[in-house]
Order: sequence, then C-alpha cells, then structure tokens
Amino acid sequence: MIDPRLLYTFNPEVWSSLDGVRPVLIHLFEGYVDAASINRNLGAHILQNCEHEILAEFDHDQLHDYRSRRPQMVFDTNSWVSMKDFSLLLYKVIDAAGTPFLLLVGPEPDSQWRRMTQAVLGIAERLHSAMLLTGSGVPMAVPHTRPTLVTSHSTDSKLATGNPLWIDRVQIPGSFSAVLEFCAGQVGLTGLGFVAHVPHYLAQSTFPQATAAVLRRMNEAAGLQIPLGDLDEEAEQQLATIAAEVEEDAEFPAVLAALEEQYDQLSESGRTSVPTADEIGAAVEQFLAEQDDSSNGQN
Repeated sequence: MIDPRLLYTFNPEVWSSLDGVRPVLIHLFEGYVDAASINRNLGAHILQNCEHEILAEFDHDQLHDYRSRRPQMVFDTNSWVSMKDFSLLLYKVIDAAGTPFLLLVGPEPDSQWRRMTQAVLGIAERLHSAMLLTGSGVPMAVPHTRPTLVTSHSTDSKLATGNPLWIDRVQIPGSFSAVLEFCAGQVGLTGLGFVAHVPHYLAQSTFPQATAAVLRRMNEAAGLQIPLGDLDEEAEQQLATIAAEVEEDAEFPAVLAALEEQYDQLSESGRTSVPTADEIGAAVEQFLAEQDDSSNGQN
C-alpha cells in the first residue's frame, strides 16, 4: 500500500494547536444510503454555526470517480462560467463552549478505501482522538408527526444501548463510514454512530427534525455543545407545510394514521416490530434506485 499520509496535506499550525486536546473526530460523508441527506445537512449546519478552520485537505482526485458523480457546471451564452468541484476536508471546529473537535466532510470515496481508512485512523491516532463519531438517516415506515427514532451503533456495545429494536441482524452493502468505524474498533479506537429513522416518504427531501435528533445524540455522547441553531424552527415550519399538503391529499391521511397507530402501539409496549431482511433490503434497494434516477437526471 502506498503511504496513506500522501493522501492529504495539513496545516502544521492548526495541527499543533490540537496538542493535548484529544479531539472527537466527526465524519459525515455524502453518498450511499443517507435518507433526508442527514450527513450533508449536518455537516453544513456545523460549519455554519461554529468557528472552524481547515486542518487537512485530502487529494480527492485520487478517490473520486468523476464519471459516476460529475461536477456541476454553468454554461452561459457561449462559455463555461463556473464549476462546483468536489473537496474532502478535515476541519478543526470550536463548539459553543470553546471545545475543539474535528469534522471530516465531503463525498464518500469511490476508491482506495483501505488506504483512506488508514489515513483517517492515522490522523485520529496521532491526535489521540477520544472518539470517532458519525450519523446518517435510513428510510423507515415511521410517521413524521412523532419524535424521530434514533438507532446507535458502536465498536463498544456499552455505548449502543436502549435502541428501538427496529433492525435485528441484516447483511447489506457497506459504506465507507461503516468500514471506518469497523476498522477503528480493530485498532482499539472507539467508534460511535447514530442513525435517524426517516419517514420513507420524506427520504428524498430534507427533514430537519431528524437532523436535530442526530445532533442532540452526538452532543450528548461526545460532551460537545454544537448549537442547534434554527433546526427546531425549520422542523416546525416543515411540519406545518406537510400538514397543509396532507389536507389536500385524499389517500395519504389514511396511510399516515396507520403509521401513527403502529408507532404509538410500539411506544406503549416498549417493543418494536422487526422487518425481515428481505423487507429491509427491498427498502434500501428502492432508495438507492431513486438516488440513481436523481443523479442521472443531473448528469
């Protein structure tokens, strides 16, 4: 394997400022299964609401398949006037209490996963990171009118307790974040993640309620104070908009009522129904197909 450290360049001054800090490393990659774009929205929210500076930049040109995800360009009259390129950046971020942490954001790598994993874990080890933390969203048969359920997963089973038993055991294609967490556990680093259960009918849109739910769990787990900002207000506005749209739909109210009844029954009993592996696989495949259709429409 080519030296993983050659995959990135870093700012020595910013690096030195983290001596003795043991920062939490939050990784939020865009792509694959991320209903309601939890990772993209959460990464943008953190950068908008916290002081930050670039610690390291990865050579994403080595990691990206441009034929799969093409940069967006603007053509005006007779020339190309702009291009939105890809970047994979590691930030030093300061929360509301002045606590530094790390934030790795950008597209999920398309290639060199083992080398990229070693690069990220190498940074985490040299900076003595206390924890690797991530989040995501998955489409589920839940109503938007109830609190967002969140499932945790970790390299330390003691940190992933009290989950709604919505998924038991299932085999699915891995994501880079999942591989990173798995490999972190193999070298003795703690990895922890939170998955928001997003109403399947909102999987292709934003859902601030779920983003806020994941952020709250992250803050609690890592002892951080990342501001919620306008997330709760945005969630209320979205719920009001959906309520108005539901009133004009002849069929959806019955579907929503059934989801609410199922959710309430499970909450009252303290148990949850576990879908079969085939049902989960079908839901994931449908979501990925919808993403592919959306991507093809943009290319």
